[in-house]
Amino acid sequence: MTLTPSVRDDTDTPPASTTRAARVGRLWRQHRRRIIGLAIWSGAFVGMLFLLGLPTDPVYAFCWLWALTIVWHSERPWRSHLRFARDWAAIVVLLVVYNISRGVADDMGPPHVTEMIHADERMFGWLTGGVVPTVWLQQHLYHPSLRWYDVPVSFVYFSHFVTALAVAAVLWLRNRDRWLSYTRRWVTLTALGLATYFIYPAAPPWWAAQRGYLPPLHDGLDTRGWGAIGLHGAGNLLNAAKVDAANPIAAMPSLHSAYALFVVAFFLPTIRKRWWPLLLAYPLAMTFTLVYTGEHYMIDVFVGWTYVVVTMVGVSAGERAWAAWRRRRAGAIAASAATTGSQPPATVGAGSVNGSRPVPAGAVPAVAARPWPDPDATDHVPSAHRPEGGASSG
Repeated sequence: MTLTPSVRDDTDTPPASTTRAARVGRLWRQHRRRIIGLAIWSGAFVGMLFLLGLPTDPVYAFCWLWALTIVWHSERPWRSHLRFARDWAAIVVLLVVYNISRGVADDMGPPHVTEMIHADERMFGWLTGGVVPTVWLQQHLYHPSLRWYDVPVSFVYFSHFVTALAVAAVLWLRNRDRWLSYTRRWVTLTALGLATYFIYPAAPPWWAAQRGYLPPLHDGLDTRGWGAIGLHGAGNLLNAAKVDAANPIAAMPSLHSAYALFVVAFFLPTIRKRWWPLLLAYPLAMTFTLVYTGEHYMIDVFVGWTYVVVTMVGVSAGERAWAAWRRRRAGAIAASAATTGSQPPATVGAGSVNGSRPVPAGAVPAVAARPWPDPDATDHVPSAHRPEGGASSG
């Protein structure tokens, strides 16, 4: 019996041009949905900005960021979007507890006041004529009428409530490993600051001025710039949030300045040094804003920066120790298996499929078909390990 070789029918395979056109069409539809969704999100955000004010509450800000991630990746299944809420639940709860717990510090007894005043006077008195920097800055810069720098001061102060959250959301979309590294440090920094509020309750300059420890200071400078762009109610809502949700007896350390430096310091190792001055301008602008508006002393800022250094060094050391322990444990398991002649336990990604039974050597594991592409197949893979052209569109 003669076997006649089969002839390949090229008509069954679509031309490369057709496949390319279909891919381009699919990408265009995806980008069109994204553009429409971003337009709707932006319109709703601006409308609520004028109606309710700035999203200073962590839950409110989280809802806006969650909606933005849904819009940006609208093609993903709801399983992926619900995963965002699951991953962020603990962080949002911590931020809410942080806001509420700051008010509890008021019941811890009289706050520390004079120590910060004396520290600022000793450090900067030679430059400011013997007064704290807040008094000196307001004496030289404050004017009853609005000045040009009042607007950026308000924007910089407000950025504290959204910058760390927004950066975390972008990292979650693009690289889950980097997001985990970022959140470990962010949570540690917040916990250190929160613990200090209980151990050492301290009052800010404007509180000390109201009680005669300092010369009179002008209050509300952190929000007066909103009136220049028509957000007259935003400043009032922000001031109300400061009074109701966060007690003023929580000035040491300055987590406003600590967050600003942390966001920048996290990315400095991966940024070219010629861009460092531009990035470092943000924590410096935050420092000026906090001192000029009477929210913090310079000693508060320095302690906050110290907490950032301690957090970055400490968490990095903890991560290295954890990785070394896992390597030693894996080596011990392998040595034990070699001694007894048994197989080491199967783990995900090493001889098993999704944590199931081990796959025999040389066998090709079967991969279950998915009704949609894996939403985390590229976005949560470190960019250094992605194939060329495989980066996420997010």
